[in-house]
Amino acid sequence: MIRVGLTGGIGSGKSTVARMLADCGAAVVDADQIARDLVEPGGEALAELVTEFGPRILQADGSLSRAELAALAFSDPKATERLNAIMHPLIRAEAHRRLAGYSAAPVVVYDMPLLVETGQRDLVDLVVVVDVPEEVQRDRAVRLRGLDEADVRRRMEVQATRQDRLAAADVVIDNSGSTEDTQVQVDALWRRLTMSAGSTSVEG
Repeated sequence: MIRVGLTGGIGSGKSTVARMLADCGAAVVDADQIARDLVEPGGEALAELVTEFGPRILQADGSLSRAELAALAFSDPKATERLNAIMHPLIRAEAHRRLAGYSAAPVVVYDMPLLVETGQRDLVDLVVVVDVPEEVQRDRAVRLRGLDEADVRRRMEVQATRQDRLAAADVVIDNSGSTEDTQVQVDALWRRLTMSAGSTSVEG
């Protein structure tokens, strides 16, 4: 089994690349989905978040108000650190469990936006970075995802820099062009992965 760490900044199109790899046949472990599961009512992280940030992050039905949590957690670096201290160890442990569950799959993709920031390189064999210029990140996050531009800038500030992500990459997918251009790169990566699935290393 080859474990691929897929990462990229907000608005980079990482989720699009993850879907392309899934369409090729990869199993996908989604860190964002893990995070959502952890904060469901009764989830392992929700009580800790309420203790840390207060009951105002809960909606009337007891579920998490993601917008309220984001407003509080990204308001300053110390608040972000408090959020990360709760979520990152839990996400890492659950990701490790889910990756192990795909031991029979030739290629497993760990879709993790903060792979570089959280030091989870050791969970994977190969790091794939989805890259676009920072101005494209901001535009896509605002225009396509409907996020507030100030919020996008705050999130980018607490993520690894573009240079740091590229320095950690074994493979770079340039997603600044058309969907077709990206698909060509993903197809080439998939061929490389499937050809190397029985070997000890796919780096280089």
